[in-house]
Amino acid sequence: MRALIQRVNKASVYVNEKLISSIQKGLLVFVGIKKDDTDKDSEYLIRKILNLRIFDGEKSFIDKSVKDLDLEILLVSQFTLYADCKKGHRPSFNKTMSSSQAKIFYQNFLQNFKRQYSKIKEGIFGAYMQIELVNDGPVTLIVSNKEL
Repeated sequence: MRALIQRVNKASVYVNEKLISSIQKGLLVFVGIKKDDTDKDSEYLIRKILNLRIFDGEKSFIDKSVKDLDLEILLVSQFTLYADCKKGHRPSFNKTMSSSQAKIFYQNFLQNFKRQYSKIKEGIFGAYMQIELVNDGPVTLIVSNKEL
């Protein structure tokens, strides 16, 4: 699994011009799923996202996590995080999990995440979405427990 994490002052997801989800200060997290990902990968990513210290603390720069500050997280599935652009000009997605398998895997990921943290909002898996965000910093990180 791979996550692109953005520290935001606010973020929203729209589908067909209808607001689906929105958060205030917190994290916008795009999640990509690879063919060989397992529950262990999912657990790692959840733990990492919840505990990354990328918010300012009272005494130090970048010293608090989303969990420490009780902020919101907006999760959006994004298979394009595993696009392979090495050959030609059209990205290849042969590393991504099939849509039907990824949907089940992603739903399990969401359920496990929500069991550990209540302030989770989400997009719609497989939908064509428009994302609005105000990046804070900007702080944007890529997290994966496998080689990028």
